[in-house]
Amino acid sequence: MLRIHVSGVDLSRVRMATRPDAMWETILSFHRLRDRRGSTVFGKWRKESRTRLNGEARLLSAVVPPRGYFPDFLTPSGEGAEPFGLDAGMEALRDTPADRIREEVGLLAGDAPRARRPSGGALTEALAEGQTEPLGRLISTLRAYHRAAVEPYWPHIRASVEADRAVRGRALLDGGADELLATLPPMIRWRAPVLEADYPVDRELRLDGRGLLLQPSYFCRGTPVVYRDPCLPPVLVYPVTHPRAPATAEPGPWLGRLVGHTRSAVLRSIGNGCTTSELARRTGVSLASASQHACVLREAGLVRTLRHGSSVLHTLTPLGSALLRGGAPLAVP
Repeated sequence: MLRIHVSGVDLSRVRMATRPDAMWETILSFHRLRDRRGSTVFGKWRKESRTRLNGEARLLSAVVPPRGYFPDFLTPSGEGAEPFGLDAGMEALRDTPADRIREEVGLLAGDAPRARRPSGGALTEALAEGQTEPLGRLISTLRAYHRAAVEPYWPHIRASVEADRAVRGRALLDGGADELLATLPPMIRWRAPVLEADYPVDRELRLDGRGLLLQPSYFCRGTPVVYRDPCLPPVLVYPVTHPRAPATAEPGPWLGRLVGHTRSAVLRSIGNGCTTSELARRTGVSLASASQHACVLREAGLVRTLRHGSSVLHTLTPLGSALLRGGAPLAVP
């Protein structure tokens, strides 16, 4: 169990990350790559990513075991609510003090049972000794892995995180930070003044007035993640809600229905997110009609729908946004 102790000052300093964090997504995706669970969401991604890898997994396994602790310095913190992009994250990783690398790499051997310790002892020993060449090699490997397993899917990752932000933002507007914390995924429970979460080990994290950054993550699964070092800026990385995969990849009947001024107006009205009731009001159609239009757009891959309390919240996917822009290319960081 993870217990995060939240004071009144901390509650006023709870904030949402503005976008997905490239470093967290890279490291957590490497966990998903070796995990056989979640095949509905990650199965196709695993198959495609493995074909593009060229030995990166063997080296990364030395510092990112299949389960349990991995060094905090692999996922550096940005300022405020602005997560790191890949380039900035790699520079922050390169600037990690040698004594911190030595200490955190040393924890790998202590956490892992001898039978389960990853290969790559030479790399971890060299990192612990403060050598610059192994750190450069690790950074190059992380970049190559990111290009193969994360970058091709970034628009989808970003859309998933933005959809989650829309739900949390609505909760914040409706009921403040208390409501925001109460609407986090079910493995996280707000029992003021403690935020409890399912966790592999017992942990107590006291924010001590520093606030908390909530970082939704596409590749986080099952339980949230926090830094092991309690002195680092408090970050709670938690899994986004993944929509149920369609039963078939073949084009459905929505192809012939995806025309007309009303449906275009519905797509524009969804914009940065709205409920079905709001959608009906904005477009001047009945609630049943708004729900039907949203359903067709969702089947077409143009809209994502997540539950928010007793209602649902619709947001645009990258494809839906591109369609409104007239097919302009998606910007990928």
